[in-house]
Amino acid sequence: MDPTTVTVIVLVILILVAARMSIRIVRQYEKGVLFRLGRVVGVRDPGLRLIIPVIDRLPLVSLRIVTMPIQSQGIITQDNVSVDVSAVAYYRVVDAVKSVIAIENVAAAIDQIAQTTLRKVVGRHTLDQTLSETERINGDIREILDVLTVEWGVEVTLVELKDIQLPESMKRAMARQAEAEREKRAKIIAAEGEAIAASALGDASDTMMAHPLALQLRNLQSLVEIAVDKNSTVVFPAPLMSTIGELSAFLARENKAASAAGPSPVKAA
Repeated sequence: MDPTTVTVIVLVILILVAARMSIRIVRQYEKGVLFRLGRVVGVRDPGLRLIIPVIDRLPLVSLRIVTMPIQSQGIITQDNVSVDVSAVAYYRVVDAVKSVIAIENVAAAIDQIAQTTLRKVVGRHTLDQTLSETERINGDIREILDVLTVEWGVEVTLVELKDIQLPESMKRAMARQAEAEREKRAKIIAAEGEAIAASALGDASDTMMAHPLALQLRNLQSLVEIAVDKNSTVVFPAPLMSTIGELSAFLARENKAASAAGPSPVKAA
């Protein structure tokens, strides 16, 4: 092969390799940090970017929100109860330059600091607070992470407790406590119902004392309700003393009327 042809082919290959090394594509969700001879000279926005081969380096930084699970941590709460707590954190890079030059591995650093922060924050709360005040705990963890990661050009957008595992003995104790609480509420409700019923019966008795015929009407209504059922024997309590009193008054009125009329005249034969 002609030496000139070989030279041309080699030059073409070198040009293609240099062109390939000098062309970089920054995607829409990324930013490029341009290093020239080891120094940061600027940030490159999305699009087609040209760099000087060998002299320039353009690492790409993703600006999308990253979902990072925080693995389960064995934590002792303030009231000395051992629990396993897992969580999830969401963060994104807001300063591409800091995320490259301030820390070597952003994801690993946030994972480790999130685990230690989770243990520290949950350890300051009792078990009841951990179970009932998750929103406040999430906010505390997020604030601490924000302060620690601001120097890395990272913003923690959300932290959520995902799962809280309790010991079996604690689960049984909480179940007994919940059962006792439900029984207490049931007894209180039953007692309140009895008090309301007793008050209503007292009002009804006062009304019947003021209107004696109301009791008799009530008795008749009860007889009508009982008659609906097909009963062979009906035992119905009657106001015996009031019935005897009414019968005595009736007989007294009859005797008085007879005495006022006098003896009947006898006709002569």
